[in-house]
Amino acid sequence: MGHGGDVIAELTTDHREVEELFTQFENTPPGSTDRKRLVDALTIELVRHSVAEEEHLYPAVREHLEGGDTLADKELADHFRIEKLLDDLQKRKVDDLDFDRLVVKLRTEVAAHISEEENDLFAQLRRGVHPYVLEELGDKVRQAKKSAPTRPHPGAPSTPPVNKLLAPGLGLVDRVRDYVSGRGR
Repeated sequence: MGHGGDVIAELTTDHREVEELFTQFENTPPGSTDRKRLVDALTIELVRHSVAEEEHLYPAVREHLEGGDTLADKELADHFRIEKLLDDLQKRKVDDLDFDRLVVKLRTEVAAHISEEENDLFAQLRRGVHPYVLEELGDKVRQAKKSAPTRPHPGAPSTPPVNKLLAPGLGLVDRVRDYVSGRGR
């Protein structure tokens, strides 16, 4: 979390970290408690990443890119599907019959989302947004990830201004729950 650089570099590094967590999951024996720990780590990273994008990246996409509303709405729909899968996984035990199936479905959704962002959205941002704005967005995204929730909240608003007001409070509650439960250590 918090790698530096403009928003594209920041989010691309997040993507590589998430892909590495999926690889670690695949290399861990089925039913292992390490698999649950890795899903918790994936959840924490994906939720922080999504919240930061929803607070800062997608409003910038709407503002700076032609057809930005359509692009942002599509990305938000992807986030909602991913967050529902994360929420379903949080309710499962590692030895539940559908645990691994849900992780495969999650990886498929996340991989498609990453591919679209990196091959389309980021290229449009690079062409259409001043580098200074991209740097500022990188700073804002890093700050947002520090206070973002660490658990899925699929019913929470995903667009400004309400999401910017609620996310830090949800993040605080999630961190307290994580501390008490030992989740994410």
